[in-house]
Amino acid sequence: MTNRKTVRLTTAQAIVRFLINQFIEIDGCKERLVTGGFGIFGHGNVTCLGEALYDARSDFPVYRGQNEQAMGFAAAAYAKARLRRQLMFCTASAGPGTTNMVTAAALAHADRLPVFFLCGDTFQTRLPEPVLQQVEHFGDPSLGVNDAFRAVTRYWDRISHPQQIVTSLPAALRVMLDPGDCGPAFLGLPQDVQGWAWDYPEAFFSPRLHRIRRSPPDRDEIADAAALLGRAQRPVIIAGGGVQYSGAVEQLVSFAERHAVPVVETIAGRANLVATHPLNIGPLGSTGSDSANTVAGEADVVLAVGTRLQDFTTGSWTVFGSDARIIGVNAASHDATKHMSTPVVCDARLGLEQLSEALGDYRAPDAWTKHAIRERAQWVEYVQEHTSKTGPPHSYAQVIGVVNNLCHERDRIVTAAGGLPAEIAANWRTLSPGTVDVEFGFSCMGYEIAGGWGARLAQSQTEPDRDTIVFVGDGSYLLMNSDIYSAVLTGQKLIVLVLDNGGFAVINKLQNNTGNTSFNNLFSDTPTISNPVEVDFAGHARALGARATTVRTLDQLATAFREAKASDQTTVIVMKVDPHHGWTERGHAWWEIGTPEVSRNPRVMAAHDKQEMGRAKQRRGI
Repeated sequence: MTNRKTVRLTTAQAIVRFLINQFIEIDGCKERLVTGGFGIFGHGNVTCLGEALYDARSDFPVYRGQNEQAMGFAAAAYAKARLRRQLMFCTASAGPGTTNMVTAAALAHADRLPVFFLCGDTFQTRLPEPVLQQVEHFGDPSLGVNDAFRAVTRYWDRISHPQQIVTSLPAALRVMLDPGDCGPAFLGLPQDVQGWAWDYPEAFFSPRLHRIRRSPPDRDEIADAAALLGRAQRPVIIAGGGVQYSGAVEQLVSFAERHAVPVVETIAGRANLVATHPLNIGPLGSTGSDSANTVAGEADVVLAVGTRLQDFTTGSWTVFGSDARIIGVNAASHDATKHMSTPVVCDARLGLEQLSEALGDYRAPDAWTKHAIRERAQWVEYVQEHTSKTGPPHSYAQVIGVVNNLCHERDRIVTAAGGLPAEIAANWRTLSPGTVDVEFGFSCMGYEIAGGWGARLAQSQTEPDRDTIVFVGDGSYLLMNSDIYSAVLTGQKLIVLVLDNGGFAVINKLQNNTGNTSFNNLFSDTPTISNPVEVDFAGHARALGARATTVRTLDQLATAFREAKASDQTTVIVMKVDPHHGWTERGHAWWEIGTPEVSRNPRVMAAHDKQEMGRAKQRRGI
């Protein structure tokens, strides 16, 4: 028997050596799969994993974060910008350092993004228990805070012996690279096990080249979809984020043009088609456009490509007609079969190519396509008028219009949560495919600046001369702003627009629209505030090392933005916007929310009755 060569390493050293030797093929080039990570050290990861990362620091950069949750956001935005073909790890200590990342894991899970969490854990031997930061469960000593990640990761494991990583690491990568199962992976690393050594086979660390699998469609599923779509008189395509992850934008455009099918976009798929493409009918759903929602409501066949059909896309399933048939083209069977869809479980690029061939010379009726284009023209006219108003009072839409007119076509836009996702979804004119990151899968405040930092790290690899532009409200800024400092420290330039509307204005708007009185959302309507003090956002940003300025007019905004573009430093531009006026009021589909069935407030009861009337169009799961 031939003895295999082995190398004795600690668990932590073996994890780092393995990850460094994983590569992926991107456009014919060999690139490192895990390009580095984000880390905040504590007693649960500094002595062992920190030691291993130090020895690999020249090949495996570790970006020191300021907040563990923000590190997870940055890693998610990085993976999104790299189209899920490269990823980063996040490491934190046992206890609060790790639990701070649960929200980030949930975001990555909802958005189907690969992030690798390597987290400290309590001791496997249990001899020193209870230890610092340990949460004790009297009836189950195996249960710890890291078990919270089970609900928000696609792969979860706790390493109790060094040998286990030989199976766990490849399994975690498999999940993160699988187009259908893609999401975050988690390894709990007990503090003692991190330092335990084992004789690992050297072959385990041999360089390995990964490729993202393109699953071909089943011939019968293609035939069923082609038969359904080929009879359609009023077809429409919903283009989701999966189109970009598959690299299928070109195939989407070719399909739409060959078969004259109008295209509407989800928020995740917001930058599939440029704004000027004649078949781009606009954003769909509760934060969509009149044009897309009208066309989707009249469609008899809906071809849903690379979308999980979230409620903001479907208007809580009221956007489509009750008789509309859905075809689901998706790498995940879970998504392809929603609402009794005719499934085509496959890679989006291959699915579009083969479905197009199966359709042959089919084209949507000319009258239908022209109708959709006319609807879009009306929406474009509304957006142009809405975003070009000179004000005051100033609005999100006006700021979006100024930036949209001045930015480069390859600049990347990042925002999340609050009112900005809806305003950007409705009003942003896509200048180039794949340039918009609106995090609305988990709608997570605090993603904006941290995500901008992660997106910038990705963008600097391929387009260092282009800018990463962050739109953030004052509420999200106050929640999480420290990665302005991270961007400054790492030389990763951001342009951050802080739009101050005096609190959580979009939720105040929802509160008012449901008949409720403004309460606890705007600072001016919070009764527990006894000493109202305005935040000097520009001064705060300067304290974090950024260039910063406050503007009061749209002309000043334009000047400041041009200066930010010309600078090589992170720049923060602060502007007040009105919390009550200037919202994009058109284009909204019905959205299901809970409203009180009984109330002493007649306005609340009237709003409840109006809300219930919208339910009449809701599809009942078919």
